[in-house]
Amino acid sequence: MEITPTNETKYSSDVHHVKINGKEFFIIGTAHISQNSANLVREVISNEKPDVVCVELDPQRFKALSERKRWEELDLKQLIKEKQLSTLLINILLASYQKKLGEKLGVKPGVELLEATKVAKEFNIPIELVDRDVRITLKRAWNSMSFWQKTKLMTVGLASVFEQEEISEEKIEEIKQKDVLNEMMAEMGKQMPVLKKVLIDERDSYLTQKMKEANGYKIVSVVGAGHVNGIIKALESDAEQNLEEIEVIPPASVAIKIIGYGIPTIIIASLFYIGFTKGAEVAGDNALFWILANGIPSAFGALIALGHPLAIISAFLAAPITSLTPVIGAGYVVAFVQAYFQPPKVKEFESVTEDVSHFKKWWENRLLKILLVFLLSGIGSAIGTYVGAYKIISNLF
Repeated sequence: MEITPTNETKYSSDVHHVKINGKEFFIIGTAHISQNSANLVREVISNEKPDVVCVELDPQRFKALSERKRWEELDLKQLIKEKQLSTLLINILLASYQKKLGEKLGVKPGVELLEATKVAKEFNIPIELVDRDVRITLKRAWNSMSFWQKTKLMTVGLASVFEQEEISEEKIEEIKQKDVLNEMMAEMGKQMPVLKKVLIDERDSYLTQKMKEANGYKIVSVVGAGHVNGIIKALESDAEQNLEEIEVIPPASVAIKIIGYGIPTIIIASLFYIGFTKGAEVAGDNALFWILANGIPSAFGALIALGHPLAIISAFLAAPITSLTPVIGAGYVVAFVQAYFQPPKVKEFESVTEDVSHFKKWWENRLLKILLVFLLSGIGSAIGTYVGAYKIISNLF
């Protein structure tokens, strides 16, 4: 195995030349918002004429970048059924962050990745999309966090969206030299090490293995600058990565399962005990308190979001029931009703990455309103669950 840097007089220091087991890799570390990176990608592919071009994209992200009408095909109701609204929200926040920077730089996010596919097609070179499905990455990241870590992430993410801080010329120049998305992920990793493992380390291993499996002997790989060191280390170790191991969505933690099933069990058992020891009327009063304690805050959350009247009613009716099952939360039920009666228009999908950074737009854009209904009704139900549980348990004694 031979690891050698590219001759700096031929390409910039962003290009790394690696020879391993008869294969030759040209690894281009790019910034995801940089015209310079796009120009470098075109230069290397045009000069080297590789057997294959590997790009740090998965089919979902490639489709999102390359198809302008991609939102028309989004099945929002299916996303809700699959409980992927949290993933959708994170995707929107990430896309909004990149779009803001891209507007400052005058470059569309991901331009260098699309340039790689464009040049490859010009020279009739096969393309390999070598990144892990972004939905799997986000789900693995989400499931790896505790409840408080999830709360912190969502709070920080939402707060950062509304920041209107001006970016200085110096900051813009610094951003041009970086892989913005991976820089942000790395920063999140410092705050929550569990995220670094999923968002950076696992993807380094995934990208490397897919590159090694690509057909051909000369390979140009276009990846974010934040992945280069990890990929080179993985190549140096020459270890095989079982991709199936890091494509599995991990189940919820044991603690979350205990809480999910424990609270309903305690509530139902408590009501039966109260009925047995204090009579059916007292048990009925406690059951009514549970319904009101859950239903009212959840409905109020949907009301604050200015949800559809039937969504508000569904919040009141669903919260007391969904709080007694870990299978689905009130937020998803309410979001489905909201999406059914007030589906977003295509233009609202297309403007969502812009609208998400404007507080008022969360009530005007129908897609954001569905997410707002989901969040606020869910928070209301959670508050009601703990208030109701405290009241019922205290009545045992």
